[in-house]
Amino acid sequence: MRAFATAVHRWAGLAVALFLIVSGLTGAVISWDHEIDGWLNRKLYDTTARGPFKDPFELAAAVERHDPRARVAYLPLGFEEGHAAGYFVQPRTDPATGKPFRLGYNQVFVDPVTAEVRGQRDSAAVSLRPETLMPFLRKLHYMLHVPAMWGTDRIGWWIMGTVALVWLLDSFVALYLTMPRRLRRSAQAVHAVHRPPSAWWQRWKPAWTVRWAAGGYKLNFDLHRAGGLWIWLLIIVIAFTSFSLNLYKEVFYPVLSLVSKTTPGPSALVPLAPLGTRIEPAIGFREIVAQADAEARRRGWTTPLGGVFYNARGGFYNVSVFDHATHDDSDGMGLSNLYLDGRDGHLIGSNHPWHGTAADVFAQLQLPLHGGRILGLPGRILMSAMGLMVAMLSVTGIVIWARKRRSRVLQKRQRPRLPATAKA
Repeated sequence: MRAFATAVHRWAGLAVALFLIVSGLTGAVISWDHEIDGWLNRKLYDTTARGPFKDPFELAAAVERHDPRARVAYLPLGFEEGHAAGYFVQPRTDPATGKPFRLGYNQVFVDPVTAEVRGQRDSAAVSLRPETLMPFLRKLHYMLHVPAMWGTDRIGWWIMGTVALVWLLDSFVALYLTMPRRLRRSAQAVHAVHRPPSAWWQRWKPAWTVRWAAGGYKLNFDLHRAGGLWIWLLIIVIAFTSFSLNLYKEVFYPVLSLVSKTTPGPSALVPLAPLGTRIEPAIGFREIVAQADAEARRRGWTTPLGGVFYNARGGFYNVSVFDHATHDDSDGMGLSNLYLDGRDGHLIGSNHPWHGTAADVFAQLQLPLHGGRILGLPGRILMSAMGLMVAMLSVTGIVIWARKRRSRVLQKRQRPRLPATAKA
């Protein structure tokens, strides 16, 4: 059994190691994505004008006047003094070609006091330039920037979701391998031989320690084994939430629906148009926001409307309800949503943190748990450290495999060869 488990851990670990190094290092950085992005791009984010904010819809119109080839897809409904408002845009159709214009950007920053367009960027670009660095790292972390192909843009999500699932299962194999052999063989018979629990710990204790003065292979091995043990529970949380977020529609939600009552989201209720196509809305942003505001008041929600996004493939609006001053720290648990049809404005569904069935709340918790923001600042610090630890465990695992492989190759080369007469 141990030999089989060792083989599983070796090859499963090698299969996902490079992916985990990338996701670990990027995860350590994007825990502070808003702060780093704002520091790198002060010219885009910081404004000097002070005074009353302009109407959000007037600002959206200013964005579209600035470049008639673009149409606003997301507009914020609340602003902060000294900070530019970020509008996401999509290209209109070029009447000469029948195809979308090539804008070269998808996000526009506007001074909410003066309506001045301060700059723009392509948040989907594969680029290390300051203005695109943090969006690049976020997308690399979640789906590796794998382009859309074969009629779907989900391939990168599937890859990273599968990696997370393999990592999750392999983590249990790794835990098993840290246990001493005698402990594993006698676990069920411990009461028969009256072995005290302390004896178990004495045999398992070396696996939790690092021989810092040993150097070389022993230190590398201890960092891999003990490091994995000390953070094992956190690894399970991160691996599971990575799997659930990346394979949400394909695996997580369908399985969750089998074991508990769930409330389907708009994507499950509204069929999506083919990739690259658009469903034109019959109702504009202003009317939808008025209907959403009335619905939020009817429900007793006191948090203001924060933003509205039009899902062109689904033909519905997502109106977000959040506080602009704190929503970046909540990772979803301070964010409510109303989903309204773009044709007639009827309510499709809603999402309200900590409300719904037990399965709904469990699903809502996946992103805040994954990013650590459910614990606030300490959680973000913890997840940054965890990203570095995951990368370290992957690197030390590769080193262990490489050294063992080199040892086997050397032993094979040094094995004495029998003379031809002896073979006969």
